[in-house]
Amino acid sequence: MADGFARLTNKPQAVIVHVDVGTQALGPAVHNASCGRAPVLIFAGLSPYTLEGELHGSRTEFIHWLQDVPDQKAIISQYCRYTAEIKTGRNIKQMVNRALQFATSDPKGPVYLVGAREVMEEEIEPYQIVQEQWSPVITGALPQSAVEEIATSLVGADSSMIITGFTGRRQDSVADLINLANLIPGLRVFDAGSTEMSFPFNHRASVNPTWGAGMWLQKADVIVVLDCDVPWIPTQRKPRADAKIYHIDVDPLKAQMSLFYIAATTRYRADSGAALIQLTGFITSNQATIEKLADPIYTQRWTSLGEMHKSNLKCSAAKAALPPEGPNSSINIAFLSAQIRDYLPKDTIYVTEAVTNHVRMMEQLQPSIPGTSFTKGAGGLGWSCGAALGMKLAKPEAFVCSITGDGSFIFSHPTAVYWISAHYGLPTVTIVLNNGGWVAPR
Repeated sequence: MADGFARLTNKPQAVIVHVDVGTQALGPAVHNASCGRAPVLIFAGLSPYTLEGELHGSRTEFIHWLQDVPDQKAIISQYCRYTAEIKTGRNIKQMVNRALQFATSDPKGPVYLVGAREVMEEEIEPYQIVQEQWSPVITGALPQSAVEEIATSLVGADSSMIITGFTGRRQDSVADLINLANLIPGLRVFDAGSTEMSFPFNHRASVNPTWGAGMWLQKADVIVVLDCDVPWIPTQRKPRADAKIYHIDVDPLKAQMSLFYIAATTRYRADSGAALIQLTGFITSNQATIEKLADPIYTQRWTSLGEMHKSNLKCSAAKAALPPEGPNSSINIAFLSAQIRDYLPKDTIYVTEAVTNHVRMMEQLQPSIPGTSFTKGAGGLGWSCGAALGMKLAKPEAFVCSITGDGSFIFSHPTAVYWISAHYGLPTVTIVLNNGGWVAPR
């Protein structure tokens, strides 16, 4: 729930778990939050560190000995932006706010605090801090030289492409990306991350794996990788050797990945939303780019994009046709997803975890409204049902639909999910895709 709420709103959420065992139970959830850049503060207790009543909170239960582990923070520290122990109540506000600064500064993610019972029961004098002094770190923009080089390269390219992943986390940045795509006729945009909708399917510049994204990747002579963790898989498809690649990301080195590199010409640690505004501003104010874009070839490229987009939509619609066996035939993912899209409200928030069916499902759902399509941040199954509740809590007026595989559904602890849904009045629709087994590991 916390992950879903945080992902939709960009507001940090708090989770409280029970000492080491509760921390272990976070498992896949903290992995998803870390890779999905969800700002979540996790707090867990520690076994009391006194046992003869020396302090308030001293050990009183058999389990206090068994849960006294050497380094509880180590259980999830590698997935967190920050971990620390609260050692006194006298600076507890500073400790919590420091953790939240890490959680909400780019790249956002989970943080973990622990504290023993003696600290939680410590008596202190009330005190205040200046909350405004604990804001997150502001990520910078591109240097002006980079703006000019990237913008000029995109405009002058024979086949340009932007590959994005997390741009849609700030929903107003989607409009900025659309503006740039409108400015440069022929530019194609591939939303490779799909953790949230970063570019609309209904835009003529949109490509995806079933609409030739791999082919256009190999043809592109200029590529901008924009806040994306996995822009391509080299053993399957990769850019041509002479492609000029620019990498703009809040974390271009991917500090939490042991192995990551792309053949980028230059790399910039910058806010992608700010970079998009900078690029658009340069193109619309620079006389050379304005004159170049007036060339009739750009009109031809714009027309070609539109024709290809219509053709792609037509092909996708053909895949979603009623199977030839008629109404009693087995339902395929294309037909089902198209029916969901047609019958649910246009602004439905889709919370998806279809794994092996993901690409074909998204081809039919065709999300085009910012903030209406989310999937798990990484490989931890069981995310979607709880995340759907978090998004419903964050936006009560929204129609929220979770689409999940049967295995992921089992991992989501459905008993707890539906108890919370009923008890707190958080109605969502859950659609379970039964593919007849554990397909992903095969």
